[in-house]
Amino acid sequence: MRSAVVTEAGDRIRWVEWAGDEPCRVYVHGLGAASGPYFTAVATHPALAGRRSLLVDMLGHGISDRPTDFDYSLEAHADALARALTAAGVAGAELVAHSMGGSVGIVLASRHPELVSKLVMIDSNLDPLTPARGVVGSNGIASYSEEEFLAGGWAEFAELAGAEWWATMRLAGREALYRSAVRLARGTRPTMRELLLDLKIPRTYLHPEADG
Repeated sequence: MRSAVVTEAGDRIRWVEWAGDEPCRVYVHGLGAASGPYFTAVATHPALAGRRSLLVDMLGHGISDRPTDFDYSLEAHADALARALTAAGVAGAELVAHSMGGSVGIVLASRHPELVSKLVMIDSNLDPLTPARGVVGSNGIASYSEEEFLAGGWAEFAELAGAEWWATMRLAGREALYRSAVRLARGTRPTMRELLLDLKIPRTYLHPEADG
């Protein structure tokens, strides 16, 4: 495990890394997830093995720190990730990212173009969402106020999320989970879709057939 300080308060992003050829691949999880459980099988697949690989957990998630005073906007996540990648000596990485991680990846590539040479997104949010109670996703969490979510809404959402997602979601800081979801549902200006279309690097978007 490796880490880098990414905030003025000393909060650390942590990642699992193994050596290999450059350019490296950086794997970034989605909301309430962690990169190790989601990406280890992918990163070690024979078709992809042999590259330097970083499985990164964003602030508030997985093995990274869970500050309660962090903004958790897509821009803040992207800038924190940029500091971690810079500290790791990464440049021109191939970024492979799921869901919210892909949205963060779009913002990262837009704000820090030297860090990303290719972008692969799996089922990532591209447009703002309307909060809706009872929905499994960021807009479901965003339907609560922060006070409601911290007081017990997280337990209600755990039932909706199911055992597999909750296995990693329960590791996330509750403030981090809520604020990340709200800001993901709110999106960016310009939107993630507009930022993505404006990027000058190779981009691939994968949408699982089973997902809607």
